[in-house]
Amino acid sequence: MSAARSKPAPIKAARIKHWLMKSEPDTFSIDDLQARGSEPWDGVRNYQARNFMRDGMRVGDGVFFYHSNCAEPGIVGLAEVASEAYPDPSQFDPKSDYFDPGASRVNPRWVLVDVAFVRKLKRTITLKELQALPSLAEMALVRKGNRLSVMPVTAAEWKTILDLE
Repeated sequence: MSAARSKPAPIKAARIKHWLMKSEPDTFSIDDLQARGSEPWDGVRNYQARNFMRDGMRVGDGVFFYHSNCAEPGIVGLAEVASEAYPDPSQFDPKSDYFDPGASRVNPRWVLVDVAFVRKLKRTITLKELQALPSLAEMALVRKGNRLSVMPVTAAEWKTILDLE
């Protein structure tokens, strides 16, 4: 009599999440990311945005690269999360604009993730376009008063936006 074999546990596919990350093009643009290939997303100093990076982002997650505070704000490219969150070294540097005297190496306050270039969009998908779509009315980006530099994007929002390209 042969021993009964149990079926192997199914492999759970990692659930890819989607995000939107804002940058001022005069400071760091999609062209800068393309030229460098990948870059640490440093300088985030909002607790909710930090928590999204620390607790939500995983390697391989999709990112909309958004140009903000410019003549035509909008989504200009795609990137992906290239590292797990780790302490943002700028918080420890007194010469940095992002220095935080309350942070310590033992208890860092701020984190970052590395972001890798995927591609530029064929065109900028403007904030005005996004705001005009009823299907995106609940998207964090288009809600009044939301100024986060890092925010989640639902799978439905991701698809809707990519279909605009």
